[in-house]
Amino acid sequence: MYNIATLLLITLAIVLICVFLSFVPIGLWISAMAAGVNISIFTLIGMRLRRVRAERIIRPLIKASKAGLDISIDQLESHYLSGGRVDNMVDALIAAQRANLELTFERGAAIDLAGRDLFEAVRMSVTPKIIETPWISAVAINGIEVKVIARVTVRTNLQRLVGGAGEETIIARVGEGIITTVGSSQSHKEVLENPDRISQTVLNKGLDIGTAFEILSIDIADVDVGRNIGASLQIEQAEADKQIAQAKAEERRAIAIAMEQEMKAKVVEKRADLVAAEAKVPMAVADALRAGNIGVLDYYALENKKADTKMREGISNNVDGLAQVFKPNK
Repeated sequence: MYNIATLLLITLAIVLICVFLSFVPIGLWISAMAAGVNISIFTLIGMRLRRVRAERIIRPLIKASKAGLDISIDQLESHYLSGGRVDNMVDALIAAQRANLELTFERGAAIDLAGRDLFEAVRMSVTPKIIETPWISAVAINGIEVKVIARVTVRTNLQRLVGGAGEETIIARVGEGIITTVGSSQSHKEVLENPDRISQTVLNKGLDIGTAFEILSIDIADVDVGRNIGASLQIEQAEADKQIAQAKAEERRAIAIAMEQEMKAKVVEKRADLVAAEAKVPMAVADALRAGNIGVLDYYALENKKADTKMREGISNNVDGLAQVFKPNK
């Protein structure tokens, strides 16, 4: 009976030890103690209860302690629970300390939680980055297009990294400055002769205000001459003026045709009135004969005059036709 009880106690102790070892990372605790980082077993148990992966906290804490950073385990755990990248932030803090950059834990945590890559930002503060713009097209006063590529050397400004504008804003502002500088040049030859004038003018505009970077230099990498935009615009304007003139001429032609048709209609109307009036002549003559206002001899004299008039018109038309037929060739 005594042996069975002892065996049960031993078994229970082994089970409890296995459960304890599976619940508490003893190996990680031993590593921390060996590195000089004092962490209690109860702290590790509390992390497990709070569903915090202890290795995500303890290993960065060991690195920070060895680097001489004054960071507590509560700060790292709080940053982890907030969704931060603890290991990346500790590496960035160590790199900033080695480079003599002013970066506190609070600012680093804010930058990391804002979605920025803190380690990359610190690296860019030490080693500046070159941002190359695409081809930027601008037109000088003489109408010639000038294409420019610029290289902007920047480094991260850790104080403005949270809330500061990114690389797209730098490229847009540099492009705006290039367009303004080229557009104020009298000739494209001035730009080709003095490309450094562009970089000096753009650099003096303070383009890094409100951005997460500090511009160190702006260098013109390539300059090329494009199309004659001024001549193209003049040609397009002339073509537009031509089309407008043609449209106005067509409008005048349509008005003239309409007036001609109106005049023809009036002539036809007058002829119709004349025919109607001539149709009333025989009736008027008959009324005059019945009323005794004219005699028969007067009527026949009127008819003779009408016959003579028609004969003269016929002879005149025939003479004109013969004259055209027998007209001598020159």
